[in-house]
Amino acid sequence: MGEICSVCGLPKELCACEDIAREQQDIRITTAKRRYGKVVTIISGIDPSDIDLDELARFLKNRCAAGGTVKDGIIELQGDHKKKATLALKEKGYTNISE
Repeated sequence: MGEICSVCGLPKELCACEDIAREQQDIRITTAKRRYGKVVTIISGIDPSDIDLDELARFLKNRCAAGGTVKDGIIELQGDHKKKATLALKEKGYTNISE
C-alpha cells in the first residue's frame, strides 16, 4: 500500500493538494533598485507552508539564468526578470500573478 497524504487523505499518487495550493496563491512580482543601481526582481505572496520556496526559487533561477535567494518568504532574483518569471510561474501552474 502506498503512502497516504495527511491533508486530503488520498494516496500520494493521486494527491492534488499541491495543485490546489498553486491555484490559490496570490503572487506579486515587482522590481527594486539596490545598492550601486542593481535591479532585483522580488516575488512575494507565496505561502511557504503550502509551497516549497527553495525548490521554486531553484526553478526560477534556472529559468531566468540568474542568481537569487529566499528571504523571509520572498524570492529575490538578481536582475530584471519580470516577464521570464511570470512565464515560468504560469508554466508551473500558478494562475494569480500580478506585476
